[in-house]
Amino acid sequence: MKNKLFRTLTAFCMAGVLFAACGNSIVSRAAEDTENSAADQKDSVVVTMPTTSEPESGFDPAYGWGAGEHVHEPLIQSTLTVTTADLKIANDLATEYSVSEDGLTWTVKIRDDVKFTDGEPLTAEDVAFTYNDVKEKSTVNDFTMLKEAKVIDETTVEFDMETPFSIWPYTMAIVGIVPEHAYDENYGQNPVGSGRYILKQWDKGQQVIFEANPDYYGEAPKIKKVTVLFMEEEAALAAAQAGQVDVAHTAASYSDMSVDGYRLESVASVDNRGFNLPTTAPEEKDGIVYGNEVLQDVAVRRAINIGLDREEMIENVLNGYGTPAYSVCDKMPWYNNEAETAYDLEGAKKLLDDAGWVEGSDGVRERDGVKAAFKLMFNPEDSVRQALAEDVKNQLKELGIQVTTEGAGWDVAYDNAQSQPLMWGWGAHTPMELYNIYHTIKDTGTAQYSPYANETVDKYMDEALRADDLDKSYELWQKAQWDGTTGVTQEGDIPWIWLCNVDHLYFIRDGLSIGEQKIHPHGHGWSIVNNVDQWSWE
Repeated sequence: MKNKLFRTLTAFCMAGVLFAACGNSIVSRAAEDTENSAADQKDSVVVTMPTTSEPESGFDPAYGWGAGEHVHEPLIQSTLTVTTADLKIANDLATEYSVSEDGLTWTVKIRDDVKFTDGEPLTAEDVAFTYNDVKEKSTVNDFTMLKEAKVIDETTVEFDMETPFSIWPYTMAIVGIVPEHAYDENYGQNPVGSGRYILKQWDKGQQVIFEANPDYYGEAPKIKKVTVLFMEEEAALAAAQAGQVDVAHTAASYSDMSVDGYRLESVASVDNRGFNLPTTAPEEKDGIVYGNEVLQDVAVRRAINIGLDREEMIENVLNGYGTPAYSVCDKMPWYNNEAETAYDLEGAKKLLDDAGWVEGSDGVRERDGVKAAFKLMFNPEDSVRQALAEDVKNQLKELGIQVTTEGAGWDVAYDNAQSQPLMWGWGAHTPMELYNIYHTIKDTGTAQYSPYANETVDKYMDEALRADDLDKSYELWQKAQWDGTTGVTQEGDIPWIWLCNVDHLYFIRDGLSIGEQKIHPHGHGWSIVNNVDQWSWE
């Protein structure tokens, strides 16, 4: 109760500072717009997002807009394809597409009725230019599978691939098409596109304003103006309490609060939290230690997997707003539900007993003089990851495993995670998330983020990328997770422990419908407005 009262008082104080002292501020102007829209046609909305959602490099697909770690629809630009509510593929600019038998050539036909907002037609030239540009410059997405994009005619583009890539349609869903004639080094600051909205104003560090594209080729947006305010959770809560925004992002720590005139809405996600378990014996290479003496034992990893009560974590850390996670791709079309496992503390203890890990007088197990102990790192700026790390520590103590938690900045965490577990956040609308986490890389012969290698798992994922049909590839991704004998989950190798998928929470103004939300990926930001054109006021 003390914490709740403190948060309430803090929020109201912040509201007073934010809105009373800043009468002519960006937020006040956004609030005025909201009130006008509410009293008038109710065709505009004001939405808050975390400060980390503001695109540092602007609204240029080559530098991560619409892609990267936090995948979302680019709004300003059109894409060749889109993902549906069930995360399958549908067409946007594309009218049809096909792939050659060897998987090395994708041919895409596009619409002939699309114009950029400067009046120029969008053609295959623009599509090819965009893809060749992102291949050369992208700082967030891997385009090494693409050799070259070629123009066949005004409405046909061909993608020549370096290697078969069956999930190319998922890549086509995140790359916004830019106009070759209006593209330069300043494009991200003043983007020209053909999407549902036009960027009208960007006040860096504060807000961005979108207006509906009157010449959009698809269904006209119901919401004509979208104002996005970049602010931290406390400020977003204060903005909602002052009635100055229509949608305010929030966190589980504020979920027990009520805000007059708003409802709390929870959106399902594949925004998961989990930690890696280095599976190899310790070895130093180039000053970095790879592997872990305790966690190289698969019995220890399997015991941890079934010895953690995920429901308890969701209730105590997330206030009930989350779902148990068993893989990096729960709920996706390529998810293998055989990855799910029941909490079984006694079964976990038996696994350790059978593997020769004996509990000592201090309650910590050991084998051959080695204590069952390891360090679990977390980002000190993330309270949820810290709380989950502490919960893991407390639960594993019951197993006789000693965990020491430690805050670690990203400047050292990546290297240190090669030998010690780190609490991560993942989750994307593409099977490549599985590949990037579990597939071995040439440089080290193990996976990228934590030492692990399984030739069978690699083989399934390689075959999935070579599949001649997207739907057929799903089964192969599922087998990489668990094929009944081996895999990265269940009774397999368990090189990662997945704990929970974090629900994305929002305070929504009464009378506003945010429509059917797709499962959100990692990142509590732009995903909420993927369908903003379909929002409506009662």
